[in-house]
Amino acid sequence: MEISGRITDPLHGKTLETILNELVAHYGWPYLGECVRINCFNIDPSIKSSLKFLRRTPWARAKVEELYVYSLDSLGNLPPESNKLTVVQ
Repeated sequence: MEISGRITDPLHGKTLETILNELVAHYGWPYLGECVRINCFNIDPSIKSSLKFLRRTPWARAKVEELYVYSLDSLGNLPPESNKLTVVQ
């Protein structure tokens, strides 16, 4: 979607690795494993194994991307230059 020449897709320009790193930094592996029930989040989790699985499994990737977009919405749309998600209390 584009408004006045600006792209409004929150995933635009974000690699899967960046999305996963931000989610892990914000939520941690245990919570990610509860939200998206896949073994690579629950059993000996690592970025490398998760990326390999997510790149080959479209439904799981969609769930991770959906969680990322939800996280941005719930935290108030962080600016694009922000690399870290932060907890707003």
